[in-house]
Amino acid sequence: MRAVVICPGRGTYTKTELGVLGRHFTDAALLARFDAARAAAGQETLSALDGTSTYSVAKHTRGDNASALIYAATLADFRALDGVEVVAVTGNSMGWYSALACGGALSPEGGFEVVNTMGTLMQEALIGGQLIYPFMDDDWLPDPARKAALLAQVAEIGGRAGHVLGLSIDLGGMLVLAGNDAGLAAFEAAVPPLQGRFPMRLANHAAFHTALQEPVAQAGRARLSADLFRQPAIPMVDGRGAIWWPGATDTAQLWDYTLGHQVIAPYDFTRAITTAAREFAPDVFIVTGPGTTLGGAVAQSLILADWAGIGSKSAFQARQSSNPVLVSMGMPDQRATVTQQGA
Repeated sequence: MRAVVICPGRGTYTKTELGVLGRHFTDAALLARFDAARAAAGQETLSALDGTSTYSVAKHTRGDNASALIYAATLADFRALDGVEVVAVTGNSMGWYSALACGGALSPEGGFEVVNTMGTLMQEALIGGQLIYPFMDDDWLPDPARKAALLAQVAEIGGRAGHVLGLSIDLGGMLVLAGNDAGLAAFEAAVPPLQGRFPMRLANHAAFHTALQEPVAQAGRARLSADLFRQPAIPMVDGRGAIWWPGATDTAQLWDYTLGHQVIAPYDFTRAITTAAREFAPDVFIVTGPGTTLGGAVAQSLILADWAGIGSKSAFQARQSSNPVLVSMGMPDQRATVTQQGA
């Protein structure tokens, strides 16, 4: 079975994922090295964070904690894959760092250093914020006019004095927007509430993938050496939809993209999935844990790509029931189809 593996980003380690490392991270020595690196930096270890009896939004969603927890859970899932030929890897936002490690462009320890450093820098700065708002209807039918109108509204608000607002992530049928509080509040006031939860502010999220993050990008480049990066073993699709090929990657450019454009410019997850689908034609898309929230965005991205005749939510669900195209490793029954591990 040929698969594209997709690594999730921030917001996926929630209350239900507490203890996931204890269940799925089977390399005790590697986890001990991650814990030692955290302890040396004066941070709570992953084992302690994951092993606590109570989930804390204030603690577990902080960038310096959440990023490392998500990275470790993703890496554990990737290493647990069995009977799968991984033809490409990609990720959403912070998931790009995980994809670099899964693709072999960073060692497991190198990936952890990148993730933990950038998560910590973003938490320390905590510049701006993010919110999420859908543009697709309930059956996930493409609506480019609706999307264009929303983006025009975003541009108008972002052009007001004292307001900063822009596209952060093109996430399937969702727009993830980022900016300062004035910009975010103006958008919230301008659009109708949907589904009883949108527009939704994202807790402990900064204005990722915008120019507001330039100080974080500069600090990251100062702390993280280009020597960490190496030739990938598996093709990697980045947040522009560009492919980094084994044996043909300029590792200095990969470092520059990862700690430059990827931090301060919009992240096009939809294009990444579209490219992965069209260039690698996998049998299945596998979303690693933690969590299960990215599956909808993957399905929506495939609909927008008009891939394999899937044109709506109902069409996707019909395909899933007969010949599944998406496996979410955060769901025990689906996980069992691509690993030999239990829930």
